[in-house]
Amino acid sequence: MSGDLPAEHGGTNDPDELGEVIRFDVVGHGANARVMHVVGEIDTLTAPILRTRLEEQVAEVPLLVLDLSEVSFLGSAGLAVLVAAKDEADRRRHTLRLVPGTRIVTRALEATGLLALFDVADGVPQALEVAR
Repeated sequence: MSGDLPAEHGGTNDPDELGEVIRFDVVGHGANARVMHVVGEIDTLTAPILRTRLEEQVAEVPLLVLDLSEVSFLGSAGLAVLVAAKDEADRRRHTLRLVPGTRIVTRALEATGLLALFDVADGVPQALEVAR
């Protein structure tokens, strides 16, 4: 069996298996900002992992840039996680800034009316530049 899980796979929450479906890379930009790059699919299986990672990062830095430019699928579970992370950032008086990057992500946010809820940038450099 390859490490890739089909989208309809429903049998595991094992992070080792899910690692082929979603990946996170966090890069610090000084003491007050981080960029979290998300690669892969954000669906019912991977959304809880995203939620945990976002909770950790939002709590630690005043500005978290969430780069979704390499997300190949964004389902309703993922959208719910993004809204919860935005609410938590607001509660902490921190900023969660999204970089949708692709039509896949932008369309999911637009179709649900959520795009206007978020602070959005065209790219990571722009997202960090706004913070200065």
